[in-house]
Amino acid sequence: MSEREIKEIVKEGYAKIALQGGSCCGPVSSCCIGADFTQEISKKIGYSDEEIKAVPEGANLGLGCGNPVALASLKEGETVLDLGSGAGFDCFLAAQKVGEKGRVIGVDMTPEMIKKARENAIKGGYKNVEFRLGEIENLPVPDHSVNVVISNCVINLSPDKAKVFQEAFRVLKPGGRLMISDIVLRRELPPLIKESIDAYIGCISGALIKDEYLKKIEAAGFEDVQVIEETLFPIEFLANDPTISKMIENLGEPRDKIKEISSSVVSIKVKGKKPYEKC
Repeated sequence: MSEREIKEIVKEGYAKIALQGGSCCGPVSSCCIGADFTQEISKKIGYSDEEIKAVPEGANLGLGCGNPVALASLKEGETVLDLGSGAGFDCFLAAQKVGEKGRVIGVDMTPEMIKKARENAIKGGYKNVEFRLGEIENLPVPDHSVNVVISNCVINLSPDKAKVFQEAFRVLKPGGRLMISDIVLRRELPPLIKESIDAYIGCISGALIKDEYLKKIEAAGFEDVQVIEETLFPIEFLANDPTISKMIENLGEPRDKIKEISSSVVSIKVKGKKPYEKC
């Protein structure tokens, strides 16, 4: 598939999630799952009960693979940019940390997600949050304008991850921080999985080998790039998902083989820093 075809497939998949109201970081028809399942996923990947309850209903779609806000050390008055902001979950949590003098910008390429996020912002009375339609490879954000860039299980969906990190570097102020949660691989996936559209939308087949992923961050100019945490992705949630079962059936892979494949998929929390300009 071409980069444009991948983008259109991902956009279509996440538009369905936005319209139907929830999913795990898995194939799109799992959006029929309930709020309890979504909350269970969120707690498993690092969100507290207080954080889950602190955002407007419908903001948490269970799409993440970690909690980047918890690691970002956000300060009052800072400007935060969320790459692939979805329905606004992490943006609203960040807004509470930066306060009225701070600002949070969410960027998402799916119009349906932007609409849902803006509705959630109005519902929650958030005046320091805005959502912009755009691609994370071409951010609608000025140079050197934000203090922190966060992202949650989105960059793996991009067919040009190097450009995403270059854009994050561009918009950060000198000394600005990158703090992301994402899916990476310990080893290559079988061709059937790598070529699966469902697996791509499900954050799996578009993922890179971990070392390659980190090298792309460093190549963009970031310093002190560190993996803060690495865990197996909670694949047990996916194993019970009817859509995953369908994908397994379509791929013709036995369930024990899927378990073996799942051990290759990890969630990492990564931080990096944009260096100060040298005189």
